Amino acid sequence: MSEIKKIATRESYGNTLVELGKVHEDLVVLDADLAGATKTGIFQKVFPERHIDCGIAEANMMGIAAGLAACGKVPFASSFAMFAAGRAFEQVRNSIGYPHLNVKIGATHAGISVGEDGATHQCNEDIALMRSIPGMVVINPCDDVEARAAVRAAYEYVRPVYLRFGRLAIPVINDESSYHFEIGKGITLREGKDVTLIATGLCVNESLEAAKLLAADGIDAEVINIHTIKPLDEELVIASAKKTGKVVTVEEHSVIGGLGSAVCDVLSEKEPTRVMKIGVNDQFTVSGPAVQLIKKFGLDAESICAKVKAFV
Repeated sequence: MSEIKKIATRESYGNTLVELGKVHEDLVVLDADLAGATKTGIFQKVFPERHIDCGIAEANMMGIAAGLAACGKVPFASSFAMFAAGRAFEQVRNSIGYPHLNVKIGATHAGISVGEDGATHQCNEDIALMRSIPGMVVINPCDDVEARAAVRAAYEYVRPVYLRFGRLAIPVINDESSYHFEIGKGITLREGKDVTLIATGLCVNESLEAAKLLAADGIDAEVINIHTIKPLDEELVIASAKKTGKVVTVEEHSVIGGLGSAVCDVLSEKEPTRVMKIGVNDQFTVSGPAVQLIKKFGLDAESICAKVKAFV
């Protein structure tokens, strides 16, 4: 059996920026002295005149991005999620969100899969922060194919977009020849009748693997990939909840304010359903190898399977 291809979505981000840059001269890339890590350095090598290193000053970078957007450019402002969403929140809110400027925020190194960088850099609050900004689109792709499609869709969408990428190389589960990405539209990857697993980012593949383990125990799980957390595909979520009667959300993010909260918001209002949220609980994380941390915090397939079995 051939080995599963694995690519970090931050790599997808850098490569797609180059593809878009060749076609769109208005695309400009900014980074905060992290071009090597965020992979915007790939763009910098090809288009040095359209790459701006703003130094270790993320808040200032967001202001520059806002100014460029106001002048008709399409800026992609790039940094670690902790800094793009956390340190620069006020500038993102007031300089980009409030005037609805056409800025794309490329946030890499999100979640616990940052690994050895530790709790200060493992941002598990960024989705919650960005969801709270009126009009901000929040996208968290699950693999290379989806990440590249998301970056292209973000360029075409003329409003603020927050794109969440990871450091860890993860399996490519989508077939590029048949894959279709649409902002705000989730994807049913596996039909089921007993429980719905709604996942985002790297947790999509783990949820698919968990569904296989559950099937072996006679539990038929539906698996939905929610790449766009805001706007949420309410129609898909409600339809699946009606069918299975039980919903489990899985995310590499805090259980407070992320995908789970978004799903609970809509179901509590429109289709009251039992929901279990799997993610990082109300705690700070720790330093360690990414794969070990994913298991420690219960986001691997085996842990998801065990939690779902207890829930069902």
